[in-house]
Amino acid sequence: MTENTPAGRGVRQLRIVVEAEDYEEALIFFRDVLGLREEESYAGDGGAKVAILDAGRATLELSNPAQVRMIDGVETDGVQSPKFRLAFEVDDSQSVTDRLVEGGAELLASPRETPWRSINARLAAPAGTQITIFQELEGRE
Repeated sequence: MTENTPAGRGVRQLRIVVEAEDYEEALIFFRDVLGLREEESYAGDGGAKVAILDAGRATLELSNPAQVRMIDGVETDGVQSPKFRLAFEVDDSQSVTDRLVEGGAELLASPRETPWRSINARLAAPAGTQITIFQELEGRE
């Protein structure tokens, strides 16, 4: 039996890698507009660039197709999710959503309260990503 710590479980970090055709647009959006802190960045031969942005605590949410359809219905009145969608917990869904739209995201669904007591908005963001912005209305136990 392993100790129930990140090191004991073997996984120390979840890192999602997004290929961005317009790297500068995506970097400005996620770092400067959304506010993810840049931890590291590197440039290499042939114009290669990467930035590693801190997105806080990471979780992996696995859902079956019925669950995804249900979430899409609640969050967006049925706008279909891609296979992968990023979700960011924030303190104020409305103000962050407004800031992201001003920063170039396309609003797919305005902030709305969900049955699971959060306020969720859905946006199309740079690099072909679809994102959910959510604000928890009740503290976690």
